[in-house]
Amino acid sequence: MDQQQQQRVGAPQYRPPPPGQGGGGGGETSSVLFVLVGFLAIFSMLVLPSVSTISNSFSILHQVPEGHVGVYWRGGALLKTITDPGFHLKLPLITQYEPVQVTLQTDQVKDIPCGTKGGVMINFEKIEVVNRLRKEYVYETLLNYGVHYDNTWIYDKIHHEINQFCSSNSLQDVYIDVFDQIDEKMKDALQVDCTKYAPGIEIINVRVTKPKIPDSIRRNFEQMEEERTKVLIAIERQRVVEKEAETRKKMAISEAEKNANVSKILMEQKLMEKDSSRRQEEIENAMYLAREKSLADADFYKVMREAEANKLKLTPQFLELKFIEAIADNTKIFFGDKVPNMVLDQRLLGNFLKVSREVPKDVSKEMSEEANNGETGSFWCSSADPFTV
Repeated sequence: MDQQQQQRVGAPQYRPPPPGQGGGGGGETSSVLFVLVGFLAIFSMLVLPSVSTISNSFSILHQVPEGHVGVYWRGGALLKTITDPGFHLKLPLITQYEPVQVTLQTDQVKDIPCGTKGGVMINFEKIEVVNRLRKEYVYETLLNYGVHYDNTWIYDKIHHEINQFCSSNSLQDVYIDVFDQIDEKMKDALQVDCTKYAPGIEIINVRVTKPKIPDSIRRNFEQMEEERTKVLIAIERQRVVEKEAETRKKMAISEAEKNANVSKILMEQKLMEKDSSRRQEEIENAMYLAREKSLADADFYKVMREAEANKLKLTPQFLELKFIEAIADNTKIFFGDKVPNMVLDQRLLGNFLKVSREVPKDVSKEMSEEANNGETGSFWCSSADPFTV
């Protein structure tokens, strides 16, 4: 059925020759070739993937991959139409299509030669720039800088910034001292210009590899690094020794403080014991003093009361009574004309003599007999006035 339609569309209608005549096989072959060519043309326009400019120009149906947007040119002019990932249609041969990545991408800039401030040539083998084109700035960026915008603002800019950095720093700075700062410096330099001239380009990160330097200089750096390593090892060893000494010192101080604290506690304990003993003795002394004071006060009161009583007793009659009681216990009575070395109160003696006259005669006789037997006494009395001493 398709062959008959193609024959009606692409060739003039004619009747097949009679069976006995020749020439019928050539017409059928040309029809088959015509159908095959048409089918191949339709297939190339509809099915072939959009992988090249020629296929993009001829294809009608094209696919925008994920992470990209589709941009279009018509007659060389960039269209404002931006398509999202998926299948889309376009006019063949008139509209050209190109996918543009809007996710993170890494551009590698290789073999970047530069000369340092001292004139030494070095080479950076690879610098990686992680960047992203913002979707809302795709049209503006491609309008100003084309599809290969990264050549202008990444590849060429990296070469420029690396040469600027090397020319203002020595080999020591580039290779060792400030090498760790190159990443940030390159990132800041790229982002400043991109923000100013191509705001859709965002620089995420820059990774710079160690540059290649001449072998002779590299050996010198290696020797210098080896010596520096030895110095660092010596410094670290010295620090270890100092730390050990400091640790021992702290341990000794801690031990001394512990002993001092123990001694202080023991001393305080002894002082507390002494203080407790002192207080106990003070309490006992106070109790003893109070007791003795009470006894002394009692004795004093007793003596005072006795003195007051004796004062009331000291009458002539009481004194006579005590005198008589004192000499009444003496059972020896002496008689004589004279009492030697005897001084008596005249009043007492008179009273005594008055009493002695009242002594019975038989008592006086006994006293005389004892005196004749040779016994002596303390007093001497006349024979007429005997008395007992």
